[in-house]
Amino acid sequence: MSTLWGIDLGGTKIEGIVLDKNTGAILSRTRVPTEGNGGYEHVLNQIRLLISMLEKDSGTKTYKIGICTPGTMDPVLQVMKNCNSTSLNGKNLKKDLEDLLQKSFVTSNDANCFALAETKMGIIPDLCPNAEVVFGIILGTGVGGGIVVNGKVINGRHGIGGEWGHNHLHDSGGPCYCGRTGCVETILSGPAIQKYYKKITNQDLIVKDIMSLYHQQDAAAIETMDRFFDFFGKAIAYVINILDPDAIVIGGGVGNVDEVYTLGVSKAVPHVFNHSLETPFYKPKLGDSAGVFGAAYL
Repeated sequence: MSTLWGIDLGGTKIEGIVLDKNTGAILSRTRVPTEGNGGYEHVLNQIRLLISMLEKDSGTKTYKIGICTPGTMDPVLQVMKNCNSTSLNGKNLKKDLEDLLQKSFVTSNDANCFALAETKMGIIPDLCPNAEVVFGIILGTGVGGGIVVNGKVINGRHGIGGEWGHNHLHDSGGPCYCGRTGCVETILSGPAIQKYYKKITNQDLIVKDIMSLYHQQDAAAIETMDRFFDFFGKAIAYVINILDPDAIVIGGGVGNVDEVYTLGVSKAVPHVFNHSLETPFYKPKLGDSAGVFGAAYL
């Protein structure tokens, strides 16, 4: 049987899946704790444990596995970078796994895997099956993106293809963890929205509660979210002007805000280099499963 194997390496759990390549049916799916506090070598052994569990459960073996990572493999230095699971940074995860398990691995970050999964088996085949260029957005704790062209992830020369979250948007966003100021992430991420609301009200509220007040016509919530929609429109227009994708899929917690698809998109119109904005924006179909499915399709 021809199979696809994927692993989603997260900060708290590592999930694995085996798919029938012809039908997409799930043959096995399981997870183990990451236990990153045990160090890098322990994480590698947890991945080995997971693969052995998948082999036993599915009754199959493979020598090619896709792995969704919380950061990016630098194509020049051949080490992981920008990982929130910090024990991975500076390590050649691909080579170390291949040496440990005698299997071939392909790595890509979580935003790329999200975009690929939604393109291959998520919302894109359902609503935009002829899409050749898809941009997948993560709007959550951080802001990320992934580009898929003709079914393949575009990683780029530096391994940062799709990373719109660290384009400069406005200095009012303040310092970003990356060392720059005013990145898209400092304005459009969930924590950034909450930070701005607290700045004008001195209240700590999550985005869901801010949106509840927005619908109740609370002035501070309206100011907070109108600012978000304005900047979302400008930020995504820059992507459209360069990439002109056939479809955009928005994942992450902030992507659950319905007004992103109406008010947010409308704010992009004045900034798009065209007489109209025809790009369809979709909610994702796969949710939290996107990472492991995308890894399998790498």
